[in-house]
Amino acid sequence: SLSLSLSKMEQKAQPRWESKVSTRLTYASADQIWPLFKDFFNLHKWFPSLSTCYGIHGTNGEPGCVRYCAGFSIPSNGNTVSWSTERLIALDPVHQSLSYEIVDCNIGFKSYVSTVKIVPEGDDHGQRGCVIEWSFTVDPVEGWRLEDLLNKYEGALQGMAKRMEDALVMAERMEKALQTTQ
Repeated sequence: SLSLSLSKMEQKAQPRWESKVSTRLTYASADQIWPLFKDFFNLHKWFPSLSTCYGIHGTNGEPGCVRYCAGFSIPSNGNTVSWSTERLIALDPVHQSLSYEIVDCNIGFKSYVSTVKIVPEGDDHGQRGCVIEWSFTVDPVEGWRLEDLLNKYEGALQGMAKRMEDALVMAERMEKALQTTQ
């Protein structure tokens, strides 16, 4: 009974962390960026510090599928490689958003749920510009302050957005170059 009331007091003393980071892309449209996020099993192509990401259950991009990610810049609990398994819990192609949860990890995240949303900007036709919003809730992480975690997320999101936009610019340039040689 004493330990139960103590854990309830601890829960009241430490509310869940909830926060959001976002970054604006001036070149890429929401319709160009969305498929890159929807490709749930291949986050390592864009996430700067992620060394690997692959599917371990289900069909890529369908709710219920699970991916394994390793090589975060967030330190693990005494292990050499930081890893997590993450389940896609919702996918909304109309509003270009997805939500996932961490099923298991060695980085100290408990009850973690995250949502990524791609918000169109630019002209009325959505041709150029979008905002990537990455929100999350997690139990307080031992050894971290929320501000430090937010700094990690901001850096990761900016790096990811730059990689995505650079790849789209390069693909467009290559397409134009091929058209001029034909």
